[in-house]
Amino acid sequence: MRTVFFDIDTQLDFLYPSGALYVPKAELIVPAVARLNHFAAANGFPVVSTTDAHTEDDPEFAAWPPHCVAGTLGQRKPEATLLDGRVTVPNRECELGVDGARQIVLEKQTVDVFQCRNIQRVLERLNGAGYVVYGVVTEICVFRAVRGLLQTGKPVTVVTDAVETLKAEDSERAMAEMRAAGARLATVADVCGQPAVSVI
Repeated sequence: MRTVFFDIDTQLDFLYPSGALYVPKAELIVPAVARLNHFAAANGFPVVSTTDAHTEDDPEFAAWPPHCVAGTLGQRKPEATLLDGRVTVPNRECELGVDGARQIVLEKQTVDVFQCRNIQRVLERLNGAGYVVYGVVTEICVFRAVRGLLQTGKPVTVVTDAVETLKAEDSERAMAEMRAAGARLATVADVCGQPAVSVI
C-alpha cells in the first residue's frame, strides 16, 4: 500500500487574481503544490487532484459566484501542478481507468469531494496506506476532504504551508478540528525532505 496525495481544487479561478473566485495569496502556494505533486510522482505515490467542473447554470452558483465552468481557462490547473500520465474521472458513472495513473483528476460539482460518485471507487482502487492533503481552501474543501479521509481509518497529514484560506480565523478553527479528529499537521519540508514512510 502507498501514501496517496490529495491536491484539492488548485485551479486557476481560485489561485490567481484574475480568477473568478480568487483566494487572496493562493498563488503563493503553487510552488509548494507543484513540489508535492512531483515528489509524489517521483516516489511512486499517486496524486488525486480534485477539480470543480461546473455547468454554466450549476446549482452551486446560488451560493457562490460562477467559477470553474468546465472547459474554461479558469477551470484548468496550473501547468506546474500537472503530471504526465494523468487521467480525468468525471462525476458520473464511468470506467475508472486509473491503474498506473500518476495523477487522477477527480471532477466534482460541490465543495465536498465525498459527494462525488466515484470517490469511494478511486479510494478502493488506490488502497492507500495514508493520505497527504493540501490545496484550497482550508476551511471548506480541504476540511471536507480531510474529514472524509479520516473516516477511512487511515492516517491523514495536512500540509500547512501548501494550503490557503479565505478567513484566517476560520482556517484556525478548521485546523484545530482536523487535528482533534486525528489529522497530523506537517510542512512541505517534512513531507518532501524525509523518507516516504514518515509522511504517514
